[in-house]
Amino acid sequence: MSLKNKVIIVTGASRGIGKEIAIQLAKNGAKVIVNHSNSEDDAKNTVKVITEAGGIARAIKADVSQKVEVTALFDKTIEVYGKVDVLVNNAGVMISKPLKDNSAEDFSKQFDVNVKGIFNTLQEAFHKLADNGNIINISSSTVKLMFPTYALYSASKAAVEQMTRVFSKEIGRGISVNALAPGATETELFMHGKSPEFIEKLSSMNAFNRLAQPIDIAKVVLFLASDDSKWISGQIIGANGALV
Repeated sequence: MSLKNKVIIVTGASRGIGKEIAIQLAKNGAKVIVNHSNSEDDAKNTVKVITEAGGIARAIKADVSQKVEVTALFDKTIEVYGKVDVLVNNAGVMISKPLKDNSAEDFSKQFDVNVKGIFNTLQEAFHKLADNGNIINISSSTVKLMFPTYALYSASKAAVEQMTRVFSKEIGRGISVNALAPGATETELFMHGKSPEFIEKLSSMNAFNRLAQPIDIAKVVLFLASDDSKWISGQIIGANGALV
């Protein structure tokens, strides 16, 4: 996909899926903002990978749950590159516990980042995203799976999906808004603390008998960030190998 001269903000892009998304967008010609909240070294490493491959990227720190920081993220991007064409809302947190064991802090952390974070970025995008731009909100296939211990995380992502549907009809100006719902993806954070038996079980639940790799998700983002996807809007797109 040609993304030449497009300016793209990727939230939570210092590691995992977000890092791969940023790398692939830059490989296809985009100028990428690698957003992070507290992973400065990892964000700098992502930028280094991109620039050493001939791409253009810059790291900007901002906690998406804080409106003032999101405003600064957009304003700094526009100051540096003159515009924002595409927003990829990848930043998120997951706390996996039975519902009865979650604390008020667990609830607040997930909804502050996963829901209020996207609320904040969509409000900025309403005023500052370029005409005919694209917004990709990262959801999760757990919304449909009903996995035990994922009640709050799934609920936060269900909220993201509903905001996506409604906002796609509100923003106008030729801007498309979609959500991408990955299945289990092999990242360092996802694999941490999971037994080989659990990983094998997850892998066997899709049609390809493996976990997704970050590149599998990034390739779908490439399409959704391009002009070729323009007639797709208000949709929740599963990238999960027929998991659900």
